[in-house]
Amino acid sequence: MSAPDQEQAEGTPETDTETEGRRPSPRQARLIRITAASVLMAAAAVVLVVRLASRSSVLVVGVYGLLLILCGLVIELSRRGRTRLGTWLLGAGLVASLAADWVLLP
Repeated sequence: MSAPDQEQAEGTPETDTETEGRRPSPRQARLIRITAASVLMAAAAVVLVVRLASRSSVLVVGVYGLLLILCGLVIELSRRGRTRLGTWLLGAGLVASLAADWVLLP
C-alpha cells in the first residue's frame, strides 16, 4: 500500500462525517444555548408581566427577576465558551424558579 492510500484509508470522509453528525460543533452548541436562554428569558418576562398584573408582590419580582438575571448569565457564559456550565445553570435555575413559584407564590 502506498503512502497516499494509507492516508486515504485512515482518514476517510465517511468517518469524519459520522462523528460530525452526532455532536454539534462548539460554535453550534454556543448558539443553541444562547437561543435557549433567550427564549426562556422572553418567556420569563411574559410570565412576570402576567403575574404582576394578577398580583403585585415583591416575591413575584424576586423569583422572575432572578430567573431573568440567570438567563443573562447563561448567555454570557455561552458566549465565553462555558456551555456545559451554562446548561446546568439554566436547568437548575428553571427548576428552582418553578419550585419557588409553586411553593412561595399562592
